[in-house]
Amino acid sequence: MNLFNVLNVSDTKQLIDDNFNIELQSEWVNILDSTGRILKSDIVSNDNVPPFRRSTVDGYAVYSRDVFGCSETIPAILDYIGEVLMGQDAVVEINVPGACCYVPTGGMIPDGADSVIMIEYTEKLDESTILSSKPVSPGENVINIGEDIKIGEIVIKKGIKLRAYEIGVLSSLGISKVEVCKKPRVGIISTGDEVVNLGEIPKLGQIRDINTYLLYSLIEESGCEPVKYGLIKDDFELLKSTLEKAVNECDIILMSGGSSVGKKDHTVNVINSVGDKGVLVHGISIKPGKPTIIGGAGEKIIFGLPGHPLACAVIFKVIVKYYINKIMGYDDVSYPVKCKFKINYHKAKGREEYLPVTLEEENGELYAKPVFGKSGLITGFSKAWGYIKIERNEEGLIENQIVSTYKF
Repeated sequence: MNLFNVLNVSDTKQLIDDNFNIELQSEWVNILDSTGRILKSDIVSNDNVPPFRRSTVDGYAVYSRDVFGCSETIPAILDYIGEVLMGQDAVVEINVPGACCYVPTGGMIPDGADSVIMIEYTEKLDESTILSSKPVSPGENVINIGEDIKIGEIVIKKGIKLRAYEIGVLSSLGISKVEVCKKPRVGIISTGDEVVNLGEIPKLGQIRDINTYLLYSLIEESGCEPVKYGLIKDDFELLKSTLEKAVNECDIILMSGGSSVGKKDHTVNVINSVGDKGVLVHGISIKPGKPTIIGGAGEKIIFGLPGHPLACAVIFKVIVKYYINKIMGYDDVSYPVKCKFKINYHKAKGREEYLPVTLEEENGELYAKPVFGKSGLITGFSKAWGYIKIERNEEGLIENQIVSTYKF
């Protein structure tokens, strides 16, 4: 029996960087279909936003010098000369001392005015006279031309995952289509004589196929296109022909199960038989997920994932997602929740551990509590809010230690 040639997580990622870097093509899509897609090129503005000076409040446009020093006891007396209609050009002009003009929120500021008095601080004395009880400084309650976006400015940088907020910005610039990264095609091959399809009733010693559906959802969440190749029995020739088909049709291939050193686990031999690179990694110092395989056929990367669902999910999040983000040009920055650890927890040194936890609040403080269970139990991460990464040289965590919790 061959033993694992184990790499740590950092060295595994470096090996991936050194051996795999396919170039994904781009495509143009309507902004209504672009949510969650990765932007392929910078968005540069051809317009100023706003294209005119506009008010941020309902009130009266004035020349600020005309209301300096006013107060509730000594209000400024202003001459009302008209109003600006919403969505229309300002036809009036503040061209004489003491003049004012009504402007709605978002309305255009007339020439000669440099600020807006909120309507709450004014009083209409008669049809032509307004009293102001509060001074304003130059530029107060005014958005200037190009203050939000300037012509030639990079508004959204490539590599951004488009959200509803970016879609709103695109629409403000009149952009209806954007260039995005094509979704990587990720093939899923589930293996194992003990695994049966969802429609079947498992016999003793058999289990239903979990990982195909788990991986399918994780792939979609990652902005990729999942491709199912079905449930393949532990037969070398059948696995080889399926893997060859997946290599020809997909950018990334995930083989679930068959990554341990059991005599019926053909994954290593199959990967070695289909490509020039063969198996590059067999074993990562990580818990759960140690028996992970990484190999390649030409430019295509092949992951041999553990059969246990929790281990499979962790390796996808830590290793597979790393490569997906790399080829899509997406810098996935996640910010953890800081909280206290609930108990004393011991781990073996030498492996990074990704510990599923729930979050609970006690007396106004947030605590992370481990979800205990073996890697083969599907409920381990379905019950968890997220996970804590424990470094490989750490021996564990102590009660009330401050930890960083990342959402699953």
